[in-house]
Amino acid sequence: MRYEPQKHRRRSIRLKGYDYSQPGGYYVTLVTQNRECLFGDVVDGKMVLNEAGRIVEWIWYDLPNHVANVKLDEFVVMPNHVHGIIMIMANDHVGAIHELPLHELPQHELPQRESPQHESPLQRRNMTLPKIIGRFKMNTAKHINKMRNSPGVPIWQRNYWEHIIRDERELNRIREYIIHNPLQWESDDENPENKRMGNL
Repeated sequence: MRYEPQKHRRRSIRLKGYDYSQPGGYYVTLVTQNRECLFGDVVDGKMVLNEAGRIVEWIWYDLPNHVANVKLDEFVVMPNHVHGIIMIMANDHVGAIHELPLHELPQHELPQRESPQHESPLQRRNMTLPKIIGRFKMNTAKHINKMRNSPGVPIWQRNYWEHIIRDERELNRIREYIIHNPLQWESDDENPENKRMGNL
């Protein structure tokens, strides 16, 4: 099956009953609240980060210092969204979150998907990937709002999109998509200019 990033990041392809704390690779996309361009601009096919964008980049690359057994792969900050690959490594204590008590994690920081009937909110909160994303979103929002003196203003949409990376070929395709994402900004569905042009 051909991987179509624009299509796949629009809907959930999370597997029912899949244990998201198990080792594996995950492709994630997070979009800003109201798709507002907060992180900089694409200039000549390259992303030029502003201060908020640099905060997002710094907090992403700092995640392995706070989350056990996690490795980061390709990542890009775009004007109003980010794409990244998270590798959860095998270990008895996989994905332990340091310096972030569970009660501080918002329960809504879960991927877009249909929840299995047997899965309780506590079970969902205890899964590794949502905890990683919850930490990332909370810390970026905290630092950006501190920088611009706007406490409590939402930075991100409530949920996020993710995809289980099933094999090396798919991993390489997603890596290529992330690397070249700035070159595709003019035709990107997340580009507000495209939406405005479509309404003319």
